[in-house]
Amino acid sequence: MKPNRFSGEPAPVATAAEVWLLGQPSLGDYLEFVKTRVIDGSVTDPANLASEWLAANRYYQELEDVETGIADLAERRPLDPALADLAAEVRADPYFRQTFDTFPTTIELVELDRLIVFQKSVTWDFVEQLTSRIDRNPRPEELFRFCLPVGERANPVQIRQAGSRRYIFRSESTDLCFQGNALFRPEQIRDHASFGPVAGVVGVVVGFGSNFLNVIRADNRMLLHNGYHRACALRSIGITHAPAIMQTVTGGDELAVAARETVSRNPDFYFRSARPPLLKDFFDPKIRKVLVTPRLLRVIEVVTEVRDYLMPE
Repeated sequence: MKPNRFSGEPAPVATAAEVWLLGQPSLGDYLEFVKTRVIDGSVTDPANLASEWLAANRYYQELEDVETGIADLAERRPLDPALADLAAEVRADPYFRQTFDTFPTTIELVELDRLIVFQKSVTWDFVEQLTSRIDRNPRPEELFRFCLPVGERANPVQIRQAGSRRYIFRSESTDLCFQGNALFRPEQIRDHASFGPVAGVVGVVVGFGSNFLNVIRADNRMLLHNGYHRACALRSIGITHAPAIMQTVTGGDELAVAARETVSRNPDFYFRSARPPLLKDFFDPKIRKVLVTPRLLRVIEVVTEVRDYLMPE
């Protein structure tokens, strides 16, 4: 806690509520998260943490008996033909074309409760912010736009130069990410004053994800790949089915390309186990645990290195 420079008293720390799924692999991840990320977590008794995690794990074992195969029963519904123009707009969006260019995709309504989840936690403050942005009984077009927004989105980001070759990007959105390096032609760069002809520009691209609610389907199971906070927001106001982009894969090699490493490293846990973690678990008091953490910013730091030398042809 930083001291207040006027009163000398510690300034209050901005906090966030993180909802964590207990009982899922692994206990070590949970203990480490509490110790390093939760306020006062370093002084929390690990024996108590382990006890509540194990209780949730036993509850999951009970669910394996009463909800065996529940993930195989997740409903898919065709999109209302009245939304065909909006779906075509999504497919024409450059973010869609760049993100979903490998496997067959459809846009369908998916049942939220039975979506498999791989994320262990969601930031509930953000869920509540999203909940406030959508009507309790949204029109189909409003619901579609909420799940599959197109065009530029407002993603506040602070950028500053921290040295001659060091740059800092900061955002409240955890979706901020390094997108890769790119080589630009001089004519692609505007409003750059150069002291001589430009041969080329090497860029480090920092930005955000496509922000579409999307799932990966294998056989009868659907895994929520992106859009956790929006899915939780919709579920919290009683929405049962939502529009989503669906990628269909048929094997482990395809899953390794389409899914996060967490999933592709252990696909049987998500697509073969009797009762994998589901989106509805974030609302089950026997599984969910609300943890208070400092509110964090996503930071991307870029440091450039240039070498200039002569060599024989």
